[in-house]
Amino acid sequence: MLLAAVSISAQAGKIITETFKSERLGTEVKYNVYLPNGFERDNATYPIVYLLHGFTDDYTAWKERGQMQTVADELIESGEAREMVIVMPNAGGPDVMNTWNGYLNMPGWPYEDFFFDEFLPAIEKKYRIVGDKEHRAIMGLSMGGGGSTIYAQRHPDMFSSCYAMSPWLEFSGKNQYQENSKPYYLQESMRDCSALTFLEGLDATTAEKLRTVKWFFDCGDDDFLFDLSVRIHQLMRKKRIKDELRVRNGQHNWEYWHQAIRIALPFASRNFSK
Repeated sequence: MLLAAVSISAQAGKIITETFKSERLGTEVKYNVYLPNGFERDNATYPIVYLLHGFTDDYTAWKERGQMQTVADELIESGEAREMVIVMPNAGGPDVMNTWNGYLNMPGWPYEDFFFDEFLPAIEKKYRIVGDKEHRAIMGLSMGGGGSTIYAQRHPDMFSSCYAMSPWLEFSGKNQYQENSKPYYLQESMRDCSALTFLEGLDATTAEKLRTVKWFFDCGDDDFLFDLSVRIHQLMRKKRIKDELRVRNGQHNWEYWHQAIRIALPFASRNFSK
């Protein structure tokens, strides 16, 4: 057991915290990045996963609550996943009235523009990323699962795969927040950018582009968002876009996502270009 622990430790990657100054957002955005073992000792280029957190969480969630580093180290050491860089950007926090939450463009918070125009290009230059669709994946949980899905729908030329855990895919109810507040804009952005509405109005050209992405939806049978995952799976089948729907026993919590990330990283790895 001691020898095994030493072996895993020797192969361990690390997570570092960095800050990106965004002109689009007018603020600094923190992020965590997982760098595989050996990253600083060689000049190799790496595939990349963008791993998004959920509503009221922040960039620390996958490290602190999801134990992502341990999972990534174990999967890489066992050969279930390739060496990769994993980036966890900040897009929220628990003080929802005073902190922006969300991955989409909102009045005063053009996060999607920031992500694609500023953040992604800078990250992939800084961390020696291969930098093409075949070596780039996106995934996340809840709000981040919805953000991942919408990003891959809108930018299918940029991602080889999308893994959405317990995804929040649309907002269709009555907005309970004060009008023009930050969470109000978040819910309206999810209404305007619904991943389900996107599929319902899909044209043949866009459908063909979506077929170049590998899709995986993973949701617990007792999750309050379960019906959204079933609905998007039905729509994908109707549009003849291959996807996988995984339903396991579980709820909308970290117990479920701990298991999901162990499936998600190998899924992304298998779909990177060899």
